[in-house]
Amino acid sequence: MQTVRDVMTTRVVTLPPETTLVDAAQTMRQQDIGDIVVADGHGPAGLVTDRDIVVRAVAERRDPGSTTIGEIQTPDLVTVRPDDTVQSVALLMRDNAIRRVVVCDHDDQLVGIVSIGDLAEEIDPDSVLGGISRANPNN
Repeated sequence: MQTVRDVMTTRVVTLPPETTLVDAAQTMRQQDIGDIVVADGHGPAGLVTDRDIVVRAVAERRDPGSTTIGEIQTPDLVTVRPDDTVQSVALLMRDNAIRRVVVCDHDDQLVGIVSIGDLAEEIDPDSVLGGISRANPNN
């Protein structure tokens, strides 16, 4: 049975909550990612996605140069362990209607992230979603 460790992305970008949306968006562009884990010095405190920036800030006419990721983050992280099964994580994501989960070790240290695309590639690589997830991003 496959585990989270087999499918998770270990290259996770973290930024402090006082990071502005402009800086976070530039980091996302430079790193070619769509999410950032907000870390407060005690571990993961929240998650911000490119969609969060659009829906929670830009659409609300908030100033991206002064609004911080800490202000718009999703604070209630759903976390999993590296040894959890891929199937259990897929069910957790479905039940919580989320697209990403943060992976923490037994000391609650951040070790990875799993997206719905990661699961699609692993569970059904021939599916349309699996194919989209494997495709090179548009720049």
